[in-house]
Amino acid sequence: MILPRETHLRVEIATQPDNWTAAAELAKTYAAVLPRPGERVAVIGCGTSLFVARAYAAARETAGLGETDAWPASAAPLHRAYDRLIAISRSGTTTEVLQALSDDQANPPVTVITSSEGTPILGLGDPILLPQFDEKSVVQTRFATSVLALLRTHLGEDLAATVAAARAVLAEPDEAYDVVRAAEQITFVGMGSAAALAEEAALKLREATQSWTESYLATEYRHGPISISAPGRVVWALGPLVPDFERDVAITGAHLEHRQIDPMADLVRVQRLCLLRAADKGVDPDRPRNLERSVILGS
Repeated sequence: MILPRETHLRVEIATQPDNWTAAAELAKTYAAVLPRPGERVAVIGCGTSLFVARAYAAARETAGLGETDAWPASAAPLHRAYDRLIAISRSGTTTEVLQALSDDQANPPVTVITSSEGTPILGLGDPILLPQFDEKSVVQTRFATSVLALLRTHLGEDLAATVAAARAVLAEPDEAYDVVRAAEQITFVGMGSAAALAEEAALKLREATQSWTESYLATEYRHGPISISAPGRVVWALGPLVPDFERDVAITGAHLEHRQIDPMADLVRVQRLCLLRAADKGVDPDRPRNLERSVILGS
């Protein structure tokens, strides 16, 4: 059985509050290569990096700072008129991201964000290189959330309360997760940026623990996905609840997991759950089945 204390993932989850503080301080350093108010922006990535892109896009539009699209790198319509393109790739070698940047004919200014020195992506745009947030685990945690912390700070957000909430989460006893730890199935929901982090939460549990997870907009949950909820299963809501959501989950008999904290801090709770469920299942959360650090296609 793999114990949480033996994993790189456990260490990397625990550093996040300090990482976020450091990332927030870097926002001014990289301001010149990040979008200005009013610019039309596209953000691309794959997997976890895509969910960071979606969370940032929703936050930027909510803040009224400009139209912001987030695309999977493999299906990004970059021929549209964008003022800046941001590409996120922890490894700096993901084929779809490199291909999208190489194929881009519109030629807007490009910013690339990675944690990996000496990688191809660094030659394809203005670099934001963050090796201090790199990870040994295949499963992404601190790189992704630290990138989001940097981007959110650039939008004008103060993350002090978010950092404090994450520290409180890390100090909780394992017993705080007893109900969700034993769940047969977990559905994550949210709205806006929280919807993107709900997608990331579901991905983390699938990757690290081979658990049955799903994710939806909270408003879409009632349009079909609610049918999977039942006693012994969990609906985990990140961010504010939409009207009547608690009532609707209660009718199914599922457990509603919800806290009034920043969704990024709530994501740390999900990451902690990954460690616990991985130990229960006897799987290695650092090395998910069928996954590698980077998806590199072709020969």
